[in-house]
Amino acid sequence: MADDSKNTDDIEVLEEGTIYFAFRPKVETHDPSGLKDVERFSMILVPSGRKSVRMAIIGRKRLPEIDSHEREWGFIETVGKDPKKLGQDLAEQHQDTKTRGERTYPAYRPAGQGVYAFVQKGRNMHLTYALSDPEKPGEVQKAFNIAPEGSFALSVKNPEKGQPRAAGLSDEDKADYPKSKQEEFEGRRFAPTDPSLLDYEGAEFVMVGARRDPEEDYDLDIEEKADKMSDERIFRHLHMAKTRNPVEPLFDGKWA
Repeated sequence: MADDSKNTDDIEVLEEGTIYFAFRPKVETHDPSGLKDVERFSMILVPSGRKSVRMAIIGRKRLPEIDSHEREWGFIETVGKDPKKLGQDLAEQHQDTKTRGERTYPAYRPAGQGVYAFVQKGRNMHLTYALSDPEKPGEVQKAFNIAPEGSFALSVKNPEKGQPRAAGLSDEDKADYPKSKQEEFEGRRFAPTDPSLLDYEGAEFVMVGARRDPEEDYDLDIEEKADKMSDERIFRHLHMAKTRNPVEPLFDGKWA
């Protein structure tokens, strides 16, 4: 799926926007120190010119390795038009249990922000991004494989096609596409070139490490756009609060 050709003649920008990475520590873990303490790792996409927000869960709690063209599975957990509601979802959560009483799920911590673009390269769709923060990757970014910039070939899985036992979402949790969208798969296991297929909760996808320098390889000005981003955008976009969502991972690359 990853293409090593640097010819940019066949590049088409399908979508641009803002990208965020964040993680939630495990229940009752208020001072995480590594991946062993992480419950979920999320990638949040906010397309330009639209009010919708996509929140994806990355399966093994890290981005795929780019140089080895590693594959990673993920799915869209939340699609919404209300960033304030998403901010509530990212906050600390409480749950009453019969055996242990109230359990606390710590708030999400931001781990990266920047800009992204979906580009069509040949028959593949690539998700490219460049970070604005942190300025220099720290231990948090290294743990999640969040490089300063990179790209991944991304394909959306056909929910009507089978998969190995215990792999992916259950049938009831998979995306329920309208007929017009389902037809885009044309009976294939994956649809490679339509980011709007990610606008449905339960949409499953596969990411494959592709490039470390998307600006050069795709002839994009993505780094320049990232440099112009405000440090405070994540708090406005996602209604996070510095008093609720520790920011050390975002600005200092340190666990908190």
